[in-house]
Amino acid sequence: MKLTALLATLMLTASALTAGSVLDVPVKDIKGKDTSLKPYAGKVILVVNVASKCGLTPQYKGLETTYQKYKDQGLVVAGFPCNQFGKQEPGTNEEILSFCSTKYNVTFPMFDKLEVNGPGRHPLYKELIGAGGKDIGWNFGKFLVGRDGKVIARFEPRTAPDAPEVVKAIEAALAAK
Repeated sequence: MKLTALLATLMLTASALTAGSVLDVPVKDIKGKDTSLKPYAGKVILVVNVASKCGLTPQYKGLETTYQKYKDQGLVVAGFPCNQFGKQEPGTNEEILSFCSTKYNVTFPMFDKLEVNGPGRHPLYKELIGAGGKDIGWNFGKFLVGRDGKVIARFEPRTAPDAPEVVKAIEAALAAK
């Protein structure tokens, strides 16, 4: 029994060490410029697939509040628009950015519209979900990424950015230096 537990622990540790980092995946910012999440290395990142015409769109307010509360401690919220769920993000990147900044005063980084599920799933979401992971259920799915670029928590779309479990995970990740 102890040998089985030891082997399982070693396998998990080895897979964690060899798994890729979301920081390395090429993405585009909301203005179309090639980039990655590498500028946020050493920070905790809350990656969220967002949409402007969704019942969950008011979560932008909670995302911005969370970002403002924790950004000086090293949190970054990264918004990735997605039009895969009910066509609720039909606008151009320029329209999305205008909407977010005027309606919700979003100041956290926004990125290019992408697909999170299916054959067109962006490599970032392939990395976030991992092999065998379940698809994103809807707009505002959240992944908490540690300072090392590895996913440490996943929260379903209806889980608010200021829900106790999200706050607890963010604070624990920020405390881990």
